Amino acid sequence: MTTKVLAIDDSRTIRNLLRVSLEGAGFEFHSACDGVEGVEVFPDVDPDVVITDINMPKMDGFGVIDSLRSGPNRTNVPILVLTTESSDDLKARARGAGATGWIVKPFDDASLVSVLRRLTGHVS
Repeated sequence: MTTKVLAIDDSRTIRNLLRVSLEGAGFEFHSACDGVEGVEVFPDVDPDVVITDINMPKMDGFGVIDSLRSGPNRTNVPILVLTTESSDDLKARARGAGATGWIVKPFDDASLVSVLRRLTGHVS
């Protein structure tokens, strides 16, 4: 079984770095360029884990977390926040909204892959 990842980030560079890293590790990679698109494609992708940025146009990462945890597509899928932000207040807010974890950019490929495998219980 291949682990499906939905990455939501407004940075094309970050999406491309994630794609290369995760596909190279055997994950099935899907992406969205903002929170609105990410929430819209979520049911079609049916990911095993979501990675979201915080600072994005249209809908920020907190909106994504809120929508996925309490909206019509309500899910318990792990949600990782991947952002340049590192304040304890933002981390607490994300945890309170339902985020599973927090990774600060720039990310280390091996560490990210390890976290994703642990969260999903899948060996890709």
